[in-house]
Amino acid sequence: MSEDLKKIAAQVRRDIVRMVHGCQSGHPGGSLGCTDFLVALYFKVMNRKPGFDMDGKNEDLFFLSNGHTSPLLYSVLAHAGYFNKAELASFRKLNSRLQGHPTTHEHLPGIRMSSGSLGQGMSVAIGAAITKKRNKDTSTVFSLHGDGELQEGQNWEAAMFAAHHKVGNLTVLLDANNSQVDGSVEFVTTIEPLADKWRSFGWHVEEVDGHNIEELTKAMNASKNDQPLIIIARTKIAGHMRAIPDTVDAHFIKLDPEMVSGILSQLEEEYV
Repeated sequence: MSEDLKKIAAQVRRDIVRMVHGCQSGHPGGSLGCTDFLVALYFKVMNRKPGFDMDGKNEDLFFLSNGHTSPLLYSVLAHAGYFNKAELASFRKLNSRLQGHPTTHEHLPGIRMSSGSLGQGMSVAIGAAITKKRNKDTSTVFSLHGDGELQEGQNWEAAMFAAHHKVGNLTVLLDANNSQVDGSVEFVTTIEPLADKWRSFGWHVEEVDGHNIEELTKAMNASKNDQPLIIIARTKIAGHMRAIPDTVDAHFIKLDPEMVSGILSQLEEEYV
């Protein structure tokens, strides 16, 4: 199964590169770096129903908080059968449902919140998780965030609230790549030590290699009782793609044809 997931992840990365290059706009760094998260989540961990029900009753839910990684989510949703993969070619183009940041206005299957203004996704996920608990729905709610996003104070209010109210059906995925558009996270405003901080707020913490699908899957299935769970996934910006500089510039880099060719060649070599 893990080899199958790695092949899906390779195809998702191909999609991301082609989408961002096709419109000469977008955020490839975080999208490529978080790919293994969502592939493990959608194709191994989540209990998903066929089709799409906005109410999400009796199924696991996902909320994308760092909305600039939209190319990743769109590709995963397409491969998971939410809409036709051919639509990926319309990313960020006029009249496309695949906007640079996801929006519910486009009625795109799989998109449960509009995101782009950072710091809001955890609060939304907590609301959904509490609703499920009150409805005796045993499903899990997941959300994805960037580490720079934690500089938004709303996240820490949400973290305090979730632990106090024992929102144990909440799992937060954190892309810890130490990169944001203005520089390294530690330079802009450090958030370390991450694991210690989240434990002090009363959360169950798992810290993993964010490019290891097996570790990610195991962490997502960790037993946590009444504690909310955060998975601190240490990643490389752009996910080890050699054609993209391993610097904070990769966050919002414009992909030229040479970079695209290099990435596609690397993926072909590693995931034939």
